[in-house]
Amino acid sequence: MTTQATTQPDSKPNRLQAIGAAFEKARPRIRDFFVHALGQVRILEKAYPGIMHFLIFWGVTIQVLGTIINILNMLLFFPWVITFPRGTAYLVYELIMDIAGIAILAGVTMAFFRRIVLRPKSLETRWDDYFALSLLALIPLLGFTMEGTRLLATNPPWAAWSPIGNLVAHIIAGLGMTSQGATQLHDILFWVHQGVALTLVASIPFTKMRHLVYAPLNVIFRPLRKTGALGKIENIDQAENLGVGKISEFTSQQLLSFDACVNCGRCEEACPAFAAGTPLSPKKLILNLRYVMYQDLLGGNGKMPLLVDERIKDEVLWSCTTCGACVRLCPILIEHVNTIVDMRRHLVIEGRMDGMLQDALANLGRYGNSFGQSDRMRAKWTQPILPTIKDARKEAVEYCWFVGDYASYSASLIEITQKTSNVFHKIGLDYGILYEGERNAGNDVRRVGEEGLFEMLTEKNMAVLSKSMFQTIITTDPHSYNTLKNEYSGNGNHPILHYSELLDQMITSGKLKFSKKLGYKVTYHDPCYLGRYNGVFDAPRRVIAATGCELIEMPRNRARSFCCGAGGGRIWMEEGSIKERPSESRIHEAVKLDGVQVFVVACPKDITMYRDAVKTTGKEDQIIVKDLIELVEEAL
Repeated sequence: MTTQATTQPDSKPNRLQAIGAAFEKARPRIRDFFVHALGQVRILEKAYPGIMHFLIFWGVTIQVLGTIINILNMLLFFPWVITFPRGTAYLVYELIMDIAGIAILAGVTMAFFRRIVLRPKSLETRWDDYFALSLLALIPLLGFTMEGTRLLATNPPWAAWSPIGNLVAHIIAGLGMTSQGATQLHDILFWVHQGVALTLVASIPFTKMRHLVYAPLNVIFRPLRKTGALGKIENIDQAENLGVGKISEFTSQQLLSFDACVNCGRCEEACPAFAAGTPLSPKKLILNLRYVMYQDLLGGNGKMPLLVDERIKDEVLWSCTTCGACVRLCPILIEHVNTIVDMRRHLVIEGRMDGMLQDALANLGRYGNSFGQSDRMRAKWTQPILPTIKDARKEAVEYCWFVGDYASYSASLIEITQKTSNVFHKIGLDYGILYEGERNAGNDVRRVGEEGLFEMLTEKNMAVLSKSMFQTIITTDPHSYNTLKNEYSGNGNHPILHYSELLDQMITSGKLKFSKKLGYKVTYHDPCYLGRYNGVFDAPRRVIAATGCELIEMPRNRARSFCCGAGGGRIWMEEGSIKERPSESRIHEAVKLDGVQVFVVACPKDITMYRDAVKTTGKEDQIIVKDLIELVEEAL
């Protein structure tokens, strides 16, 4: 009897593949750590506080590393370890340590000046700020004095390589201190210095300094998903909690983010709801959540009801436009919007919303649109269009135009929708629409917190899209664009284009040429869900340039664009008591631009909000609101 030898497959390639896959998965977190935690890119976007923080952070980091090297160099704990610096390296080490100490003192001085003299409105100063800054200043001051006594006692030939220490040595020598006295003072300062440093370290969990630990952790462990997508509830039919009603129902990462907040106020400065005078301050919301979290840890045992707590009112959560400005500017990547939506989901389940929003959601559930119109009326705007627009469900087209609710039903927008269709016809676009098969894409439904309704709308749209014949989806609505691109799964990986991207591509390829130059002086408003969430900034600007218009940028533009106030379902809600609508603030901003005649938008909701704002601000004789497609049609 013979046996056949069998060979075991080599497991080494499998291990290498597993390591490679793990690295690919971790790569975004590694990148974020170096970009945001070490590089502090977002902090540096504001010059004064950015430079201030950069000096303190890197000064402290270098000093800590230098101290570790010095301890090893003393051969106290690891006598067999021979560490650098030696020779020239030691001289460079001394110089760098002095520079780091000066950086800390410069940064701390800037911080004190900012809190005591400049006092920006968004910055709230507490006792622990002054405590931490005082210790941070005291450590290098003691270090320089200690270094000066060492140089005076030993008088090394390389003293000039420690310029600040050498200066201190000369000062105390001039005061009559001897080398023996310097030695004795050095020993005292050494222990005082260590005591202050240890006090600072020990205070980290109890003061604002804890962000040294929590901020990098939040940067590393934040959820990895597309920028325009919210956290999804898996198996929604079986989920115990669709929203967050107690502090214990937040994820551990969200709780970490509350503790990581550094109270810098950048989110508050950028928030359109806060600027309008609503009760929402993204900063205070996060700080209140932190307070509730600590109260819960001290005795709530997870039973404290978050949303009925006196610190967090329903109207605070409903004020959010979900524009994402707070998230974009947060230096430690806290996700305010996702947190608010989580709590809104709980409010929706309990029916705690205003009447207008309830009606809109009821219409969306029954008719698939917020206007309460029959689905047969969705394509009524197409009746005068010739040739007849193709039905993408029945015949193959290159582009499927997902029109959206406002462009389909709003009486004030029908003309623009028809102009869009005419432009598509003129440039020979092979396109069709879904007619009565289309439903609201669900972007704002989801951000209101109606997860179940969002799932229903998604399923109906996906069922129609899966049976339709097209290559690319185009839409004129940034809200639909965002959710189709980032939150719909199983769309056959069809490209999703905003119409500005499509027009830009056709201009670049030479398929779209304009017969005249308009010559208007215009400004452009970046829609939140097109620009900040999806990075589409240049395409609309190139289209504007191609029409022969001169673009004057808004002071707040691109990723820093200011919201119109309609997002997150706010367009379906009562306005409430406010100082000034975000849309009105934006129009006031635009009319101050020299010679601007036209305020260009690329979103149906923006047309609605800004044309109304022009009337309410009395600026009708100063500026005209136009959709991008209107410029294109005129230039054709």
